[in-house]
Amino acid sequence: MAIAALAALGSWLVRTRRVSPFGVLGRTLRAITDPIMKPVERRLVRMGGNPVHAGGWLIVITAIGGIVLLSLVGWVVATFQTANAAASRGPSATAGLIIDLLYKILFAALLVRVIAGWFGMFRYSRWIRPAYTLTDWIVAPIRRVVPPIGSFDLSPVVAMFALSLLRQIFHSVLGA
Repeated sequence: MAIAALAALGSWLVRTRRVSPFGVLGRTLRAITDPIMKPVERRLVRMGGNPVHAGGWLIVITAIGGIVLLSLVGWVVATFQTANAAASRGPSATAGLIIDLLYKILFAALLVRVIAGWFGMFRYSRWIRPAYTLTDWIVAPIRRVVPPIGSFDLSPVVAMFALSLLRQIFHSVLGA
């Protein structure tokens, strides 16, 4: 995060002419920050944005990426600790853990599917396709029963409740 902030600051200093782009400091700052800033600027221009705002976007993207990475690492560590505890308690606890992991993965995929729909990213977007692949088996039958209300598709929300109910049923059968 600090590197992204420093790169954004260096680029901003040169672009706003607070530091002369032709002096030694300006050329040095450009040489250091351009490899970091150019890909962000290109992507921003392709999306119709202003390349001057690339520094701010770099900081935001780095912060979000850091939060996602830390959350993922925390989830993996907690999952391994839970798996170790479940393995020591026997097969029913292990089966309960597998059910919980499958539930969490499917719930996250349903959540991605719903949020992606808000931003106009649907089935054929390469980033969203895995969420649709994981959840179509439960959403498609529900969609036949629960029609959309206007432009709102309630079938993923109903699928979340159905998954929760299935999870509770499996846990009660296992006695976990």
